Amino acid sequence: MGKNKHYQERFYRKWVNSGGLLTREVIVGETDVFVSAEKDFSKVAEGLVKECRAEIESYIKKHPGFKTSLEPLSGDKDAADIVKDMIRSSRLAGVGPMASVAGAVSEFVGKGLLRYTDQVIVENGGDVFIKSTIERTVAVFAGDSPLSNRLFIKIKPGQTPLGICTSSGTVSHSLSFGKADACVIISRSAALADALATAACNRVKKAEDIRTALSFALSIKGILGALVIYGKDFGVSGDIELA
Repeated sequence: MGKNKHYQERFYRKWVNSGGLLTREVIVGETDVFVSAEKDFSKVAEGLVKECRAEIESYIKKHPGFKTSLEPLSGDKDAADIVKDMIRSSRLAGVGPMASVAGAVSEFVGKGLLRYTDQVIVENGGDVFIKSTIERTVAVFAGDSPLSNRLFIKIKPGQTPLGICTSSGTVSHSLSFGKADACVIISRSAALADALATAACNRVKKAEDIRTALSFALSIKGILGALVIYGKDFGVSGDIELA
């Protein structure tokens, strides 16, 4: 169900400072999420991952194009909520629905866990859903860019719950038509942030495209901020504060 079938070591998880939260890795099939919460809710998280995977996989069986389409699909009032969210988000971004799957799963699991904990961070392949009562910083991994792990985004408690999602044309096996080292999108919707990160990254073929990608991202309703890194160059736009 995931974006690719190649397992990648989540080496960046070694850099996570959970700020007093308990962290657990939860793996179900191709889905590998890193959950930070006030207590060990890994069993609950596993159940939530299984639930959302079942809903997405069931929809794919009935609508195979949902998995393969690189273009937005029409809405379906009979679909599960997570599928509806993926369809809506991908339509806003102008990409296929699976471009939003990692963010959608992060948000689905994160919101489910908020029934048990006041703080939660769910990371799924670099796509993050976060609800926090303290200020946190998020490091931006950008592959071989000299700016990789040297730029940090400050997240204030009042901004959360929030989705922070990253797409790259140079890192990972995920499909991308762009060459940006990292496109980071912030939105109240993690599914929308994920879809927009892909769409923005697709627009970056050279450093001069950074401004265009940022303008595109902020033109979409629901996008709060964007950061694009291409080599040694980067640009920031919207409600986003670098630490």
